[in-house]
Amino acid sequence: MLLAAAALLGFGATSNAQEFPQPGRPLMLVTGFPAGTAPDIYGRLIQARVQQELGVPVVIDIRAGASGNIGMEYAARAAPDGHTVLIATSAMLSISPSVFPRMPVDTQADFIPLLTTFEAPNFLTVSPERRPQFTDCHAVIRAARAAPGRMNYASTGIGASTHLAAAQFAVAFGLDLVHVPYRGGPFAITALYQGDVDLFFYQTGPVIEAYRQGRVRLLGVTSATRVPAVPEIPTIAEACDLPGFDSTTWYSLLVPARTPAPIVRRLSEVFTRVAREPEIEERVIAMGFTPAVADGAATSARLARDLVSWRAIVERVGARVE
Repeated sequence: MLLAAAALLGFGATSNAQEFPQPGRPLMLVTGFPAGTAPDIYGRLIQARVQQELGVPVVIDIRAGASGNIGMEYAARAAPDGHTVLIATSAMLSISPSVFPRMPVDTQADFIPLLTTFEAPNFLTVSPERRPQFTDCHAVIRAARAAPGRMNYASTGIGASTHLAAAQFAVAFGLDLVHVPYRGGPFAITALYQGDVDLFFYQTGPVIEAYRQGRVRLLGVTSATRVPAVPEIPTIAEACDLPGFDSTTWYSLLVPARTPAPIVRRLSEVFTRVAREPEIEERVIAMGFTPAVADGAATSARLARDLVSWRAIVERVGARVE
């Protein structure tokens, strides 16, 4: 009887898994940041192709706030049936646990990674209209040293990559800069346009169009190599004479823990296939991102390493939410 019951349970689990996706029910791509940020941009880039692959509507579900924690908690608490997929930044997964004393989720235990999708560094960004004197990286450093505690920088939230990249930059040069966190990239870049902040280490994708329009000046990129979409912009290591500086964010897709293995495999296969399509990769590169597709196991391993390394950096720069 026990064997029969176990067989029936196994059959039921398989049957449920085979019902994915449920006809007519949308798949929700959840992002913890506002429209126009990198997770939203990437979600809209793959939206139509994933919809074609799965045969159900795909909806971008924006739940912004708390450095991505609101969206992350919502996704973690969703039904583990494959219809909720979180677009996560590495900052949400590996930096926030060291920054926030009370996290709403366990970023390792509450999710199953499907894959890593792409990487995105940040640009040291200034307003040529509001801060015309900042013509290069050294001009910024000189101004900051001349007025300790008076220059400030925007971020997309405490513990976000936009925060930690700036904090690393300040530590490297011994600068006293004031951190001004905003609820997302659009709010922070608006503050830069208006002259409310001096600097913003903004992600490559969202800021490139503003650069091409002449609305911002890019003084350096935080990756180890230049971005193919704008090869004329030097790295921070080159522009600031700071060898070895590298602060790059990676993005991944995850589902709630306890999602059945067959559904995890199906979603992994679909999203990986879409992410590796030449047209998708070309558009990712054009937006200033770098394709970096890796499977769920590699993503889990990378997260485990980053949790350790970022904890040391957070402790060094004192980036804690009290």
